[in-house]
Amino acid sequence: MTQTFDLAVVGAGIVGLGHAVAAHRRGLRVVVVERASAISGATVRNFGHAGFSAHSGEAGEYAQVARAEWLRLSVEAGFWLRQAGTLVIARHEDERAVLDESGLGEPLTADAVARLAPISGAIGGALLHGDIQVDPREAGPAIARWLAREGVEFRWRTAALGAESGLLHTSRGEIRARAVVVAVNADVDQLFPQIAEAHGVIRNGLDMMLADGVGLGIPLLTGSSMLRYSAFASAPSLRDVRRRFEAEHPDLLAREVNQMYTERPDGTLIVGDTHYSGTTIMPFQDEAAFGLLTRLTENLFARPLRIRQRWQGVYATGPGDFLRAAPADGVRVVSVTSGIGMTTGLGLAASVIDELFGPQP
Repeated sequence: MTQTFDLAVVGAGIVGLGHAVAAHRRGLRVVVVERASAISGATVRNFGHAGFSAHSGEAGEYAQVARAEWLRLSVEAGFWLRQAGTLVIARHEDERAVLDESGLGEPLTADAVARLAPISGAIGGALLHGDIQVDPREAGPAIARWLAREGVEFRWRTAALGAESGLLHTSRGEIRARAVVVAVNADVDQLFPQIAEAHGVIRNGLDMMLADGVGLGIPLLTGSSMLRYSAFASAPSLRDVRRRFEAEHPDLLAREVNQMYTERPDGTLIVGDTHYSGTTIMPFQDEAAFGLLTRLTENLFARPLRIRQRWQGVYATGPGDFLRAAPADGVRVVSVTSGIGMTTGLGLAASVIDELFGPQP
């Protein structure tokens, strides 16, 4: 039986949920279609770190909108959220120069860094105020449950087969909707291959681990993180950091390591991560990647690491930070293509809903 909604969302990851939240706040009737039986993709496989301070431009704009929404949702949906900010450490003079040149956050001495985190070898750092942290395994599912209680309909184990103006075709029948948003992260090519190819969207795989905690009460970024985030890109000394990595740590660059950490409320430490890309990400993970992450972590915290879990993440990647495409009137294909979905996805979603239904009065 065909049913009618104001908005049909394909995908129950954080970007899809963000569209459902933004539409629900307008009083619109929303249905979310998800092919899995639970949220199991990038939304639950990440650090839970929303690093609003580390992004500029369009990403920075979405991040600021997302921050307010995260704070509101944590209360409404009842999930854990920590507002400790982010600690970026410098273990070399070139990294400290990047922090000085970028002007981000509050400069920290080595002693101040040591008071914030149990790490070894820091010569300074910066505290980025305003960043937040959630438990990635809790937050997305909690938002979905809250939306369901609020009247948003979820159709789990239901695959989208195609979309056109006013109509979403699914494995359980047709859904009529004024607007359709397809937010399937890296799987854009399964529904809209021409869009994926035209925009250069492929998949990015990564290796991550869960370990016993070290007493880390704040998300932690390192020198390798500076090479990945846009807020550091204008610092002249960043090229010195890259040259040093090329000479001393070519394995980190080869595996595109972002050495960063968050500690969950149960005291376990999320360790990551490597990056590798392709149209298909094979499931076979290289033990050498986990060995590298383990050595880096044991060196940084000056203690042995006890691993509890290992996993592979997969998310969309492309030439820019975001994919926004309109294959038909009232149909939008949306993805965060830079691995910053937890930081920007809720803001991106609000912008797309404004585009589809008009700005909020």
